[in-house]
Order: sequence, then C-alpha cells, then structure tokens
Amino acid sequence: MKKVVKFGGSSLASAEQFRKVGEIIHADRGRRYVVPSAPGKRFSEDTKVTDMLYDCYQSAGNAALLEEKLAAIAARYQEIISGLSLELSLEEEFAQIREAFAARSGSEYAASRGEYLNGIIMAAYLEYEFIDAAEVIRFDEDGVFDAELTNEIMQKRLQGVERAVIPGFYGAMADGTVKTFSRGGSDITGSIVARAVHADLYENWTDVSGFLVTDPHIVEDPATIETITYRELRELSYMGATVLHADAIFPLRKEGIPINIKNTNRPQDAGTLIVESTCRQPKYTITGIAGKKGFCAINLEKDQMNSEIGFGRKVLQVFEENGVSFEHAPSGIDTFTVLVHQDEFMEKEQKIISGLHRAVEPDMLDLESDLALIAVVGRGMRATRGTAARIFAALSHAHINVKMIDQGSSELNIIIGVRNEDFEHAVRAIYDIFVLTHL
Repeated sequence: MKKVVKFGGSSLASAEQFRKVGEIIHADRGRRYVVPSAPGKRFSEDTKVTDMLYDCYQSAGNAALLEEKLAAIAARYQEIISGLSLELSLEEEFAQIREAFAARSGSEYAASRGEYLNGIIMAAYLEYEFIDAAEVIRFDEDGVFDAELTNEIMQKRLQGVERAVIPGFYGAMADGTVKTFSRGGSDITGSIVARAVHADLYENWTDVSGFLVTDPHIVEDPATIETITYRELRELSYMGATVLHADAIFPLRKEGIPINIKNTNRPQDAGTLIVESTCRQPKYTITGIAGKKGFCAINLEKDQMNSEIGFGRKVLQVFEENGVSFEHAPSGIDTFTVLVHQDEFMEKEQKIISGLHRAVEPDMLDLESDLALIAVVGRGMRATRGTAARIFAALSHAHINVKMIDQGSSELNIIIGVRNEDFEHAVRAIYDIFVLTHL
C-alpha cells in the first residue's frame, strides 16, 4: 500500500515523540510520504512553537528581544536534534529567519517556519527526501488555495520520489510569498499529498485514538467511532466536533481515499476510518453527537403565509442584505423561524427586525435568545424506526424542553434546539440512550 502520514504537533513535541513517530513509520513500508506539524506542547504549561514564532515576529523591531526569542526557539529544536543524536545544524536556516523577520516578511512566513524546521529534522531522522511545501503548494494572487495547479505541481515533483517529507500548514503564491492555511492546516497538506500520489490511505496521527461519539468534556470517556462517512464527518465538524480540519476532507473525497485517524501514543488502537461510503453497519444507531451554544431564533407568524409566494425568499434576503448567515429555517403553515448566531445577529438586530417588517409584514415577530443546537448524526438512523422518538424520550426523561427540531431530507441528521443551560445535560441524555443503553 501507498500511505501518506501526517503527524500533529503533540506527536512531534520532543525527541521522545519523534522516536515514537519513527517507529510507526518504519513499522510499515507503505508509509512513504510524511507531513509533519510544528512542535506542540511538551507539557500543559508549555508553549507551541508556532505561538513562539508569532511572538518572536512581533519583536522584530527590537534586535535584542528578537535574538532572545529566536534563541529560545532554536533551543527547542536543538533539544530534539540532540535527543535524536543527529548530525544536523539549523544555523543557516535561523540566519535566514532572522534576516526575514528583520525585513518584516510577514506573520504567515513567521508561522510557517515551525513546520519548515520540523520537516528538515524529520527528513534527516528518517533519511527521506525533504521537499519545501512552498515549492509544491500554490495559492493564487488573492491568497486563495489553487487545488488544481497544486495537484499538477505536486504530482510532477513527487514523480519518481519514493519517500519524502513535506511540511504541513503552508505553501506559497507564484511570487514566492509564503501563505498559510488556517490553524490545523497541516491536515489539509496531508490530504493534498495523498491526492497527488494517489495514496491508498491517508493516516492522520494525533493524540486521540480516533473520532469520539461526543465531546469528552461533556461525557466521560465516550466511545470511539469505528467507521464514519465523509458526509457524517462534515455534519459533526460543522457543529463543532474537531479532530480533522474540515477542508482536509475535500481533496480526498474527490479521489475516494479513506482517512484513518490514529493515536501516536497508542499505535495499536484501530482508530477511526473515514470513508466515502461503506456497507459496515455502525455499532450504534447514531454515529455521533455534536453541538454549539450561542444561537437565537427569529420567529415570524402570518396568516395564509403558505400561500404567499416568495415569503421565505423575502425573509432570508433581509438577513443576506445585512450580512448575517442563517443556520436553520424550520417552518409551519403560518410560521417561519430563522436560527442565527446570536453574536452576529445582535450587532444588526433592530435593522433586521425593521427590514423583516417591511419585507413581509408579519402578524407577529418575536425573538428567543440563548439557544444551543445539537446535531445527532448517523447513517444508521435511516433504517431504524423511532430514532426521533428515542431522542425526545431521553430529553423528556431528563426534564429538558425542546425548542426546535429540524431533520434533513437525507435522514442523516436531526438537529435539536434547547436552552444554552440545558446543552450539556441534553448531550449526556442522548448519549446515554443510544450508546450506554443501546439495543
């Protein structure tokens, strides 16, 4: 098999972690292309190297302070190099960084150096070829990632290269200006490489043994999802579940390449397999539960609304004109509700309300604030009767009032609205009935 493996910052924070990564890579000859992140925290009070670089760049106007902070960053890397007993010097690279910082080369260049330097160390440690991501990942003149040009460049560069290290998180525009993805963007780099080499599998190594059914901060030791589809993952990621950068899905989905989320500290664990589609039946009726707080509902009532052509369009156009996106818009015969992020809405609250009155002349308009949305997601729900009834039974038993319910036509997810203060209690109640007491 041909595999691309990406390792997160916690997996590469120290020489000890590097050795674990080396053992993982050498345990499978198929792991031929490696995408490293910058060193993360070695312990809870530690600072990530990317944050150190941002801070150092801010000090570029003060030569003494710049030297002091660069020395601290260099020490972090030297600790790894010495711990691995490598004959490697980064003096030349740090001289270039010092010069670029003094020339105010940009915060994105500064942030990218964490992955760049870690990539050099990783390539030396594995004895793989090092390829600077700035050579093979292209952004256009507006700073937008150019997927097709990147794929063309990456394929050409990797042709005939059996084993390589390509740093994550950044690329460059045509003029050589370094450009980064958003935080967590090393996941995207891994997926780009996997697409270019037509990988059989993309392994994303982190500090958890896969994707969890729900947030471990809410439910103690939740079950791990064995297999999840791209569509299910998209729904859960959108509602706040984070293990993989959401934009990492698209290059792989296009090629049908599966992703395996694995734990660097527990490589024996199967982790979570993310696939386009599967015949594998989920262990539980649901695949996952995720949610967010901080929504509000704008409720409109108007007699004969259902016969008024264009009513929904006029309502949503008011939000569009005010630059506020909506999350859900459940409706009845004479009612129409729009759910939006409360903090976005509050800035333009009265302008939107007056706009709605002018646009559709509702008989009644009221607001309900401090709501949370919970997504219950699962391909198994399609073939299982009574899923919604079980959700309502669980919430009723927990004395939680449901403010809204919305189900997509795909039957892949059910969205439930509850009060902010009921959010965690509701997630636990749903988890209990589907996972702890599943039939």
